[in-house]
Amino acid sequence: MLLVCGLVAGTGTTGTLYEPGETPPTYRGAPTATGPYTWVCDTFYRVESGGYQLNTDNGTIQVAFERPTIRGFEQREQALAAAKSHIRDQFLRIGIQSEPDFYYQFSRRGRPHLTKVSQPCSSTDRHSTLDVRSHPHMT
Repeated sequence: MLLVCGLVAGTGTTGTLYEPGETPPTYRGAPTATGPYTWVCDTFYRVESGGYQLNTDNGTIQVAFERPTIRGFEQREQALAAAKSHIRDQFLRIGIQSEPDFYYQFSRRGRPHLTKVSQPCSSTDRHSTLDVRSHPHMT
């Protein structure tokens, strides 16, 4: 399992890339992902009221969630490129135009293993992070 984290404007989001042999989470109404690599990540958008508060460098905004995106890929490189594109798109949907910094966190046998990462994806010092693992639709 590989966590892909995008951080920008004082906030971030993390999705999960499930690799061959790993079982991605399921939820009612989820599409079936085909391919040995499965990308799962929140899909969210800005709302005027309700939703969840998200602190950014530009102030607090409200976001609401759609069902998480689940996509399958044949190649790891394809999945990683799509993961970055998806994260960029989520930030654009809430009005953040800047390019995110991306970080990867590997998990092997339940123990996190950081590779080529200057800060972990779950940093809470400066960033409010939207995390697919706490999404209300996931079971």
